[in-house]
Parts: sequence; C-alpha cells; structure tokens
Amino acid sequence: MFDSIREDVRAFREHDPAATSTISILVNSPGMRAVWAYRRQHWLWTHGHRFLARTLSTWSRHRFGVEIHPGATIGRRFLIDHGSGIVVGETTIVGDDCMIYQGVTLGGTGKQTGKRHPTLGDNVTVGVGAAVLGDITLGDGSKVGGGAVVVKDVPAGCTVVGVPGHVTTRCGVRVRTQPAHTDRRRQYLPDPMEQTVEILTARISQLEEQVAALTAQAAPSQDVRFQPDGGEAAQAPSGTEE
Repeated sequence: MFDSIREDVRAFREHDPAATSTISILVNSPGMRAVWAYRRQHWLWTHGHRFLARTLSTWSRHRFGVEIHPGATIGRRFLIDHGSGIVVGETTIVGDDCMIYQGVTLGGTGKQTGKRHPTLGDNVTVGVGAAVLGDITLGDGSKVGGGAVVVKDVPAGCTVVGVPGHVTTRCGVRVRTQPAHTDRRRQYLPDPMEQTVEILTARISQLEEQVAALTAQAAPSQDVRFQPDGGEAAQAPSGTEE
C-alpha cells in the first residue's frame, strides 16, 4: 500500500507544477485523496462488503467532490487534477498512468446492464468537462479535449475533440475529417474555427498562384516608361541604344 502511495505522489509531482511538496499533496490534493479512498473501498467491494463500500464512496463524494464507484477497476498512478464534479461508473476500466481533469464523466448512456461504461487504455488523458459514455474503448495514449462528448471507440494515439467527438490528430499527424451528417442540427454543426482556417488556407494558396502567374508574365527585358501625364511611352528596344 505504501509503495502505491509513493508511486502516486511521485507521479503527481511530475505532472502538476502546483504540487510543491509531498506534504502539500497529502493534505491539499482532494483528487489524490479521493483515489486513495477509492482503493480502500474497492478492496471492500471485491471482498464482498459491497454495502459498506458504497456507503463509504458516498461519504467520499460529499467530502472530495469526486464520485468513483467502488466497483470500477483503476490501474496504477491514476491522477485526478482539480478533483471536482468527476464521475466514474461501476464498470469503468482505467489503465495505468491515466489523467483526468475536473468535470469529467466516465459514464453510461442509459439503462444497459453488464459492461456499460468506458475502458481507458494506458496513458490516456481526458480534458476538462469531457464526457466519455458507453461501453467504448479509448486506446493507449489517446487524448480527449475539454468539453468533448465521446460515444465511439478511439484508436490508440489519437486526439478527439468536439460534440460528438471526432478524431483530429492521429499519432501527431492532423487528420482532415468530413462531417458524418449534412443536416443543420446543432450537434452536427462543423467546427467554425476549423472552417475559417481552411478558407484562409485556400485563399492564400489562390493568391500565391496568381502572384506566381503575374511574375512569370512580366518579361525582365522590358523597359516601359511612363509620361508625366500618365500615358505610357513607347517601349525601348532591348538592344543597345544609339
């Protein structure tokens, strides 16, 4: 148990610049304390003391602002930064070295039975206010942007943003995605910032082509002189003037 606590403290200090000391983490980190409380409750849950485990988890929710069901399976070095408003469902599975921020929901989508909550691989990060819903899988090293709603599987190494969540980056390479629906309902509207960037990029490319064409048309040997009244004088021959 103490080895696990030392691991958690070390990982928390590596990822949180505000964690200035071990004492500060032990006393002033509700997210970390909520995880430690969960581990005790999970032990009770797996050893048949389910009512007591649920009662203690309810007490932890009121004290720390983090609701982790004791039936969830959470790996090592699980970090909660600014633990407030976090919900982790009963059948959730979280791998090692995962990190979630305030307002995250790892929940279900209805009244399904059995495995009804998400599975997170190793090194997964879920941003502020995101919701990961249903029996889906987030692959190793994936990231969920703040405010995203994810209802489909996410491949390993991908970044997901938006409502509904869609992949924007795969293994560090940006992915151009097309909306899956063409209607104008709010949940399917495209990202306005992404649209603006695409329009500006296309316009810049068009202007560069026009400049290149005009440059190619201008002959370097031409010497056009203009009269003071604004008229154009005759073009001087390109050879030697007499």
